[in-house]
Amino acid sequence: MTRKWLLVTVSVGVLMGCANKEDGGESKIALLKTTNPPPIELVENPETDSIGHAIKKEISKMKELYDVAVIQGKDNVLVVYKVKHFKRFQMKKIEKKMDSYLEKKYPEEDFILSSDYKIFLETVRLKEKIENGSISKKDAEKKFKEIVKLQKEKT
Repeated sequence: MTRKWLLVTVSVGVLMGCANKEDGGESKIALLKTTNPPPIELVENPETDSIGHAIKKEISKMKELYDVAVIQGKDNVLVVYKVKHFKRFQMKKIEKKMDSYLEKKYPEEDFILSSDYKIFLETVRLKEKIENGSISKKDAEKKFKEIVKLQKEKT
């Protein structure tokens, strides 16, 4: 009888310890789940210069991807995406397809593409800081340049 109670107590303890508590923003779950962040536009006139929403909408339609984040800077556009697990063997092909599509559709823009989870996480964190108002526009541009630099170091 005591063994049964001990087993029940240990089982309940393990289950309570494994409970998932969400007490953070999207950056806490960005690597595990789809966050679907809205595009970030660091341009002067986002109403007239905005292509971030169009890019996100078009790239999100690709069946190989399950999450896309876009940052439109003054000089270039960063497109960060997560590839579905079983499609990861085709990552070069997916990136080539995406790059040729974007270059054909928006020839005047300079694109930086990344499937790196760390870059995606940094993008989501930047979006959160902008939404919270905890970062100025100038600092956001500086952070964007750091993310681009980090991406270029990885390649």
